[in-house]
Amino acid sequence: MFEDTERSVRAVQSKDARFDGWFFTAVTSTGIYCRPSCPAVAPRVENMRFYPTAATAQQAGYRACKRCRPDAAPGSPEWNHRADLVARAMRLIADGVVDRSGVPGLAAQLGYSTRQVQRALVAELGTGPLALARAQRAQTARLLIETSSLPMAEVAFAAGFASVRAFNETVRAVFALSPSELRARSAPALVPGVLSLRLPFRPPLCPDNLFGHLIATAVPGVEEWRDGAYRRTLRLPHGHGVVSLRPLPDHVACQLALTDLRDLSVAINRCRWMLDLDADPVAVDSVLSGDELLEPLVRKAPGRRVPRTADGAEFAVRAVLGQQVSTAAARTHAARLVQAYGTPIEDSSLTHLFPSASDIDPSSLAMPASRRMTMAALIEALDSGLDLGAGASWDEARARLSALPGFGPWTVEVIAMRALGDPDAFIPTDLGVRLAASGLGLPSTPAALIKRSAVWRPWRAYAVQHLWATGDHEVNRIPA
Repeated sequence: MFEDTERSVRAVQSKDARFDGWFFTAVTSTGIYCRPSCPAVAPRVENMRFYPTAATAQQAGYRACKRCRPDAAPGSPEWNHRADLVARAMRLIADGVVDRSGVPGLAAQLGYSTRQVQRALVAELGTGPLALARAQRAQTARLLIETSSLPMAEVAFAAGFASVRAFNETVRAVFALSPSELRARSAPALVPGVLSLRLPFRPPLCPDNLFGHLIATAVPGVEEWRDGAYRRTLRLPHGHGVVSLRPLPDHVACQLALTDLRDLSVAINRCRWMLDLDADPVAVDSVLSGDELLEPLVRKAPGRRVPRTADGAEFAVRAVLGQQVSTAAARTHAARLVQAYGTPIEDSSLTHLFPSASDIDPSSLAMPASRRMTMAALIEALDSGLDLGAGASWDEARARLSALPGFGPWTVEVIAMRALGDPDAFIPTDLGVRLAASGLGLPSTPAALIKRSAVWRPWRAYAVQHLWATGDHEVNRIPA
């Protein structure tokens, strides 16, 4: 996108918010970089330079605009609908891997050498993993400065900086303000122990099936719908957290309570991933509405997202628990699992973290022997390196899941859709999809439906959401 200069200039001149996060506009005459929708007067075309990430613009010597806050734009959808090395690396960097394990750790998780990862990122983005991680630390620092009353030294180390001096220098370089000046400008209304944030998205967003699905399948003790917000516990690299997410017209209100503030950027990234907030709804809807049978559904509810998960391994375990049973029965099985093996926490109403796969004893589960064997095989695969996280290879994960006993196409594809985030994951054998397809005049047999769905690619996971929404099921609506 950013290499298409003419189109980028038009987006900036029309202040088109749809392109926020796709690219960033730097202005040579002022030394700042902005999001395309910045309300300031558009710069001269000859003074515009376009960059794919905020980190690239920062490395080129530009500082963030104080008016449009480009560092807080929605993430690029490019990294969430691709499965190549660069996209996987970007998802892992957002998940904090570089801060925790360094560039060698990032490369090891991707299965490439450090040099190969560096070369691939520089070739496509013009900057390497360290600069990308630095930009993320700067944004985390800004959030902590503006949403907490922590001393600056604690903010620095919580954001991942090695020293207060590096923290001060980075904040000044990126935002052209000192940390204390940033805090004075924000003057937040603080709730002790809770960080209040706004999670932006590209409109439109249809919250009904997104929150409805999370609420209807919520595991007691781990998730709940309370006072108009979806709440859940999060298992994080340095501790745990409890997040509250409330859908509003122009953003999702997020409240985070963390046991370790170093987990802030990871927690935010996982919430954005779970709600599919970095999607490009215009691109998705334009493809799906090209089908005359889907067009009325898209027109009725534009901006549907795919409800994902905060933890890929957790969702795989829940998918096995939910095989061939109702939504209510799956919740019951999951609640028993949590009570038996989950980690207790302190909260006003939530009680546990969902158990790690290695803590579960499949032989004790109250389910048919065949499904206990399936669960045991999944746990063994996860313990031996099956990756269902942000940087996973979709093809490799599908192959390994398909080789496990009891893992048919439905289970593999629903994990690909909701855990791996593959936007083209498709489940033609699902009963709800087949019933909806038949009602719309689409083929209802799996083979015929797969052939017919070719025109929906690469967004078939979103087509599934529209098909599911035709039924009268609790996953399609937010409770009163």
